[in-house]
Amino acid sequence: MSKITAAMVKELRDATGVGMMDAKKALVEVEGIMEKAVDFLREKGLAKAANKGDRIAAEGLANVHVAGNTAAIVEVNSETDFVSKNDMFVNLVAKIAKLVAENKPANMEEALAITTENGTIEKECLEATTVIGEKISFRRFELVEKTDNQAFGAYLHMGGRIAVLATIDGTTDEDMAKDVAMHVAAINPRYVSSEQVSAEELDHEKSVLTEQALNEGKPANIVEKMVEGRMQKFLAEICLVDQPFVKDPDMTVAKFTATKNATVKSFIRFEVGEGMEKREENFAEEVANQMK
Repeated sequence: MSKITAAMVKELRDATGVGMMDAKKALVEVEGIMEKAVDFLREKGLAKAANKGDRIAAEGLANVHVAGNTAAIVEVNSETDFVSKNDMFVNLVAKIAKLVAENKPANMEEALAITTENGTIEKECLEATTVIGEKISFRRFELVEKTDNQAFGAYLHMGGRIAVLATIDGTTDEDMAKDVAMHVAAINPRYVSSEQVSAEELDHEKSVLTEQALNEGKPANIVEKMVEGRMQKFLAEICLVDQPFVKDPDMTVAKFTATKNATVKSFIRFEVGEGMEKREENFAEEVANQMK
């Protein structure tokens, strides 16, 4: 059997929010396989669905810049959150977003090579690293194009800890598009609509919910109806257009956009550091000591 380490227990706790001993027990039960441990805890009713993008680690800022029918969303990282308040860093992030939107690079290599008055984006990041005293890294970007019959909605939360770029079809109302972007920042949906959810993900969720219902001791003849209801709730939780709109919970996002005969085409949400590891000194050692 695989050795269950303190780091593994911590990772499972972060992903599911369960207690340390429950996390350890789940890992032992499934021989250390993380994804199976998450499912095991959910089937026992101990954990919510794991969102792999929830783990926020690195510091820095994200930004959005709109240039006509082109918009860019970018993320630039630093080592500590203090740097996100540094004027040089804040201006650099905004500058990178503007240059990416105007130059439309095809990949990160092209983006880093974009010419600036001081050399290139890559050289400016290196200069900022030297001046600020922390590693400054241009991590990622995405470009979005729209038509004249569409609207961009840009929203920054906490100055750029979260950045959202939404594209709304059938309207040029930027204020409405911004409201949708604000909702995305707050609720963090994974898809625009249920049509984007893969059959594989649907089958997996149905399997977990079925096992969960059976473990609750429900009669087999009503398990199917329970699972159907829970699947509808699951889809409403992860799909933007089916969610209660944050500024008016009495209507869904789809109904909100329909008031302007519009629909949501797409959204991109960057949360600084998602999917990256943060330095957390002594935590693993602390967990290890508690496990003895």
